[in-house]
Amino acid sequence: MHCQVIPIPIFSDNYVWCIHNQQHCVVVDPGDAEPVITFIKHQNLTLAGVLITHHHWDHTDGLPELLNAYPNVPVYGPNTPKAPLVSHTLKEDDVVDIDALNLTFSVVDVPGHTLDHIAYVSELGLFCGDTLFSAGCGRLFEGTPEQMHASLNKLMALPDNTLVYCTHEYTLANLEFAQLVEPDNAQLRTYTEWAQSQRAKDIPTLPTTIEQQKKINPFVRVTEPSVISAAEERLSQKITKADQVFAVVREWKDRA
Repeated sequence: MHCQVIPIPIFSDNYVWCIHNQQHCVVVDPGDAEPVITFIKHQNLTLAGVLITHHHWDHTDGLPELLNAYPNVPVYGPNTPKAPLVSHTLKEDDVVDIDALNLTFSVVDVPGHTLDHIAYVSELGLFCGDTLFSAGCGRLFEGTPEQMHASLNKLMALPDNTLVYCTHEYTLANLEFAQLVEPDNAQLRTYTEWAQSQRAKDIPTLPTTIEQQKKINPFVRVTEPSVISAAEERLSQKITKADQVFAVVREWKDRA
């Protein structure tokens, strides 16, 4: 049976992604249990598993209540003491089989936002938590610019048509910054108009695609002359390495 991916909005700008086939479901990063439980009950679904990308509270705080409502459900996630309710710990190249959905997820280590951050790739797309956003990337709370640059490169190596399911609706703010970096990027202007019309109708701007991000996301465009030039101007010196360009752009966004 074909799977659907539905965003369940929580807090001010998070999405819990619910993957279901009309009977069973898996949820990704349930920071709040109540909207998730309401959705599952309303759709008459059976929870078959939970996927966690990293330990931050807005991705994990719903777990106690969710497991109270659905005992013994497997919780997949990174191996860290900061996420004690993860029952199945994962690392790069591990595989998660969700038999009830006939789905397999492969695991990718993507440190940067946190050191324990992982992402999940399946035929449905990429579930990347706070590593890659539309037109942006996560803040470096624990990792280094070099780590995050390498993690984003891993994700950009996925097929261009891969759908990207990130966990925050940060697109408009990210696009505003992206236009500071690349004011002459016509594809960025076109995408911004589309995103503004989506949000005006209260429609998510997600999922996006790997191909789209290669056109508009300054954090993955750090080898483009326009982004290099903007970073050099910001730093007032020549930059020779892509991860250094990334570091300048990330620091710029943090202060924007």
